[in-house]
Amino acid sequence: MTKPGAIDLDEMAATLLTAFPKLDVLDQRLSLELYRMLAEGRPVARGDLARRLGIPHETVDRILDVWPGVFSDSDNQIVGYWGLSLASAYSGPHRVTIDGRSLSAWCAWDTIFLPELLGRTVLVETASPDERAPVRLTVTPERVEHVEPGEATMSFLLPDATAIQKDVVTSFCHFVHFFPSRQAGENWTVRHPGTFILSIGDAHALARRKNAAQYRETFRLRLSTAGATAAASFE
Repeated sequence: MTKPGAIDLDEMAATLLTAFPKLDVLDQRLSLELYRMLAEGRPVARGDLARRLGIPHETVDRILDVWPGVFSDSDNQIVGYWGLSLASAYSGPHRVTIDGRSLSAWCAWDTIFLPELLGRTVLVETASPDERAPVRLTVTPERVEHVEPGEATMSFLLPDATAIQKDVVTSFCHFVHFFPSRQAGENWTVRHPGTFILSIGDAHALARRKNAAQYRETFRLRLSTAGATAAASFE
């Protein structure tokens, strides 16, 4: 049994998954490819996404038209998707740099779970909502390598699935921030009912659980392919 006040990361991950879209194998491939194309720093045309995946344009439209968290420009090109946006499309406080390109994340936790999905190291620069004190991180696909200041923490909120499907930004992202210290974070969360503090380590562990569950089949296939490639190299 979890001790009072203790954080059960498995339980949190299960709750979060009810708020994210449930993805079959094709959905997982499309989601990951969309993240990676968006990280190239340009609007993503649906036709280009379809060609990358080798599927009909109509199939891409059918999937994206019912997903929440997909934002497009006047030309119907995708400029934001579930936590990652072109800097010109979203000017939130969480700036991320990927391979020298500047983009924006929607909330602090996005900067923790996205590097694994992108397969890229992400440099993060943001500020707490109260003090505007800067927080900087370096997050690789495997770990959080650097946090400045070292005592930085994150506010968090277990989302309501219905609310997050309607508007993930106002129902979740507006409550998930980095703070330069635990005290600074607690000063903020006491004024925002339902929020609580996570350590950066717990936030990363939660991100890994979420990613592994949401992209289970694609991750398993990736590992299987990598293992087959490695075995072939020794033949």
